[in-house]
Amino acid sequence: MSAVRKPLRLGELLIEKRLLSQDQLRIALTEQKRQNVPLGKIVVELGFLTESVMRDVLGESIGQESIDLTKIVPYPEALALMPKDLARRYNMLPISYDPAQKVLTVAMADTFNVVALDQTAALLGGDLELKPLLASEAEIEAAIDQFYGYELSIDGILHEIETGEVDYRTFHGKEEEYSHPLVRLVDALLVDAVKRGASDIHFEPEAGFLRVRFRIDGVLRQVQTLHKNYWSGISVRLKVMAGMNIAETRAPQDGRISRAIAGRSVAFRVASQPTTHGENIVLRILDRQKGIVPLEKLKLTEEALSTLKLMMARPEGIILVTGPTGSGKTTTLYSMLSFRNTEAVNIMTLEDPVEYPMPMIRQSSVNESVKLDFANGIRSIMRQDPDIVLIGEIRDEDTAEMAFRAAMTGHQVFSTLHTNSALGAVPRLLDIGVLPDIMSGNIIGVVAQRLVRRLCRHCRTPYEPAGIERRLLGVEDRNAKVTVYRAQGCPQCDHQGYRGRFALLEILRIDPDMDEMIARRATVRELYKHALSLGFSTLADDGIRSVLAGDTSLDEISRVIDLTGRIV
Repeated sequence: MSAVRKPLRLGELLIEKRLLSQDQLRIALTEQKRQNVPLGKIVVELGFLTESVMRDVLGESIGQESIDLTKIVPYPEALALMPKDLARRYNMLPISYDPAQKVLTVAMADTFNVVALDQTAALLGGDLELKPLLASEAEIEAAIDQFYGYELSIDGILHEIETGEVDYRTFHGKEEEYSHPLVRLVDALLVDAVKRGASDIHFEPEAGFLRVRFRIDGVLRQVQTLHKNYWSGISVRLKVMAGMNIAETRAPQDGRISRAIAGRSVAFRVASQPTTHGENIVLRILDRQKGIVPLEKLKLTEEALSTLKLMMARPEGIILVTGPTGSGKTTTLYSMLSFRNTEAVNIMTLEDPVEYPMPMIRQSSVNESVKLDFANGIRSIMRQDPDIVLIGEIRDEDTAEMAFRAAMTGHQVFSTLHTNSALGAVPRLLDIGVLPDIMSGNIIGVVAQRLVRRLCRHCRTPYEPAGIERRLLGVEDRNAKVTVYRAQGCPQCDHQGYRGRFALLEILRIDPDMDEMIARRATVRELYKHALSLGFSTLADDGIRSVLAGDTSLDEISRVIDLTGRIV
């Protein structure tokens, strides 16, 4: 008779599955004793494992079925059974309801919390049975906000400020945690921006009012207009949160805010600028969950992905990512670093500032106060035995010289450059002061990118292009039937016609012939002809492919890419 195997504890299970090393488990157990919280939560906080992996392992270890809340939509009748405040109190999300059996399936972070299950069943009706499924705490919080519909609460807070009447619906915590309405107004605006998927928040004072705008999917959208009287209190609150000098209003300042929103930590980079009507304050939202995307999830074509991987396989040289501000260069760079991030390599970064903390990668911020600029920072990093170096931006001759020196001495260097196209990187580097023979042989490749809005699948409208649009699309046959889509607008996309964004890329891989052409200062036209002979696809080509695939519209592509070159 075979012996019954003793159930493994969570730490042992993670070791057995080779998800954690012994050293990582030791660190997590030390932190667990110090903080007195579950081991699974500590492992995720330390960045050793993701929420989804931890959820599946926990489910297996306790013999409990787990559920991925990012891939489900709860039944409306299940949501109607449980009030939002009850769901939030016990961190529980109703998933489905079987009226015949009177069974309500719920997602919980702690499925053994019998007290929560019994009290919830009693509050909802004694004859109701609750069936718990395991889900991560962060996913439950985010799903409660998403599926119950969150109260903007901003109107309630404004009503309270104007009338003095307290609106308890605007509280996110317990009733005794009353705080000043202006404090809650700022918090509500930050939370609203994150939930809407904004990348920036603009507080813009005018002569008689304050305009609040969010940049959503790359386009600014006005969300609130407040009386000018609110601005002094809001600006002071933002400065206090960001650690800025509240007395200084005549000089630009920078700061940083960190907030826990929907179960995860979100950072805000804050910048103030004096204007004629007062200080203008802009917050850049640095949501780590959205900022670090696996390379395979960048939704590149198979050809583009294989070219990118081929470029990263080369052990030394520079890979440049180019594009205007807000074109997703940092996201692409971080995705490439994550792909290379293993125990076998030492990755070091120098950024201005560090946007998303990443495990196992040594990240440093440029700091003018201690004279740590890009050039000096690279010199220092070279003494840290790096294999891969990320330089936030090549913006001057000193930085460029140090970056190419690192590439020439056997390191792989990633950096960004402000140019309009991949081929534009060559004249830009010449303009900065990099010699052609230094460039030749040391540039692995250049990735140029733009972000375009994705058409809403629920309301996009098909039509057949005619005239100049057919020429832009490259459809020469007059009898060929072509269907493309334009934006319409519906409640699903907040009447914008678009929902979400994706990247358009042109990837220029430098081959030996092109190296030789760069060394003898060949013109951009000559380089372009040679790239085309190798199968080079431009941003415009990638954009038109996306239009024909129904992912975006011709109007949207024209907004970010010059298509006039296609009309010959």
